[in-house]
Amino acid sequence: MGKQRFKNTGRNSFWGDFLYDQVVPQEHFLRQLDRVIDWEGFGARLLALYEGRGEFGRPPYPPENLLKMLLLAYLFNLSERQVEEWVNDSLAARCFLHLAAHERAPDHSTLSAFKERIVVRGQEACLQELLAEIIRQAQARGVRFGTIQVVDSTHVVANVNVVQEEARVAAGQPPRDEGARWGVKGKRVVRDAQGARVVREEYFYGYKVHTSLNTGAEMITSVVVTPGNAPDNEQFAELVARDRAQGLAVETYAADRGYDDTENHYLLESLGLHSAIRLKRTRTEKRDGNKEVWVALQATPQYQAGQQERYKMERKYGEAKEYHGLRRCRYVGWLCCTLQAYLTAIALNLKRLVRLLTGVPFRGGVPVVA
Repeated sequence: MGKQRFKNTGRNSFWGDFLYDQVVPQEHFLRQLDRVIDWEGFGARLLALYEGRGEFGRPPYPPENLLKMLLLAYLFNLSERQVEEWVNDSLAARCFLHLAAHERAPDHSTLSAFKERIVVRGQEACLQELLAEIIRQAQARGVRFGTIQVVDSTHVVANVNVVQEEARVAAGQPPRDEGARWGVKGKRVVRDAQGARVVREEYFYGYKVHTSLNTGAEMITSVVVTPGNAPDNEQFAELVARDRAQGLAVETYAADRGYDDTENHYLLESLGLHSAIRLKRTRTEKRDGNKEVWVALQATPQYQAGQQERYKMERKYGEAKEYHGLRRCRYVGWLCCTLQAYLTAIALNLKRLVRLLTGVPFRGGVPVVA
């Protein structure tokens, strides 16, 4: 598909690059983000999701521009409607999108249609490619990836009214979100009616986002999204497989006790990798000789080093929830939650990549949109 088939965004006009060179500082985060990534490479991949690769109908916006605009929504925790309004008001955002100052931003319906192409036609495979491409470009630009990966999960609350969901099911109707499930998000100490301290499990209704993070680059390399009731340990092998498909030079995998499954330890051993999966006390406090192998593992420098790096994943999840909206699903359904998880991971990686390559930090909270 030739360039003439894309909608003219006025990039090289007086109201495009010339104006932005006067008013948008070269050190602005969005200018740096535009430079450190080969965005046109994403456009070629995304065109496969268009009917006839965009050769029919009105000329479309360049797909890489729509991807960039969608990522702005995740970087600044905005809805599609809000990001449309903000781009129309922000010269820095227009500069990032190569959109001339006198051109209107793509409207929210265009962005929603683009999002639907990814979810319906591309599905998770497309999102995996987008995330892997960010990692590949980071490696090509000299970002140093370490030898330790940390695996963990976090819960995301479904975008539904739970009471209404249960009423629908009780009435014999399908739930609004058919993929969401009840899951345990943790334990906390409370006082019962007699004033005694008791430990109670806390539950949530929604999904789990399982991720693998490289502790050297502090970038997310793989993502798996499951219903809220899926056991953490059963997602471990898939995350390892997705990391290995990217050719990462990993030597050690670290995780919390939720991943302490004998099969996971043996998987790492069979691949020639070190396990730093935190061991349950039932392994190391046995009264028989079977505990010796686990006590020995616990004493290895790889185990100790991996456990010391786990905080980086917890910090990344905190960042995702606090600033990028990962506490609650934006949309309804497993595929849409998967889209949110991947785009959040990509947004976090882009922030990190710009910081590593240019030293320019991301300044969150800039847009104020009603």
